[in-house]
Amino acid sequence: MRLLHDRPRVALAIYAHPDDADVAAGGTLARWSSLGCAVHLVVACQGDKGTHHSHEGGHDLVTRRSAEVERAGAHLGLTSVDLLGVPDGEVVNDLDLRRRLVGLIRRFRPDVVLGPDPSAVFFGGVYVNHRDHRETGWALLDAVAPAAAMPLYFPETGPAHAVRYLLLSGTHEPDAAVDVTASIEAKVAAVLEHRSQMGGETAEIGEVVRARAAQGARDLGVGFVETFRRVQFTE
Repeated sequence: MRLLHDRPRVALAIYAHPDDADVAAGGTLARWSSLGCAVHLVVACQGDKGTHHSHEGGHDLVTRRSAEVERAGAHLGLTSVDLLGVPDGEVVNDLDLRRRLVGLIRRFRPDVVLGPDPSAVFFGGVYVNHRDHRETGWALLDAVAPAAAMPLYFPETGPAHAVRYLLLSGTHEPDAAVDVTASIEAKVAAVLEHRSQMGGETAEIGEVVRARAAQGARDLGVGFVETFRRVQFTE
């Protein structure tokens, strides 16, 4: 595992659900924004089915979760948020989604794109990675490599742009870590804004977030980390 000291100029995070980026990479996004990086977030799904209670879904939940994204983004110092509005469970790595992602990559021209690792399916025999996570991950991979970098793919979306590297979260093959010791409380605050999704006491949730970020951090000589699979395209 290698500790990254990157300070990208522009970062683009692409995740499926309204709370995914904060849980997976909130500390990294907050750290980079504090260092002057322009950090943009894209959320594929509208969050209309993120509840176990049938009477709580639909338009009211979408409105609530959209507001949660905005409040969480303020804690992280996000530059912009784009909500693509795909219904939960309906993300498909198709031509339309790839075109939309390529357009956003070419608009923001990021050094790094963050998102879910779509190759991670089963976790510890107790969890299956959400289909929306996997489809979003495959779509962002295809949008970054090769589409956004090659001018004949979706030429109507603007000039080609080559992303330098990817950081994929929720991976079984982490090889890079970001020190989020200075930004862990911003991450906790962002996660706690997603009250529609967070059961339990606020203090307990905060401790869970900190405990997960502490795993492996001592071996790297820091307090808290977020880990990723890094894919390097250019220096």
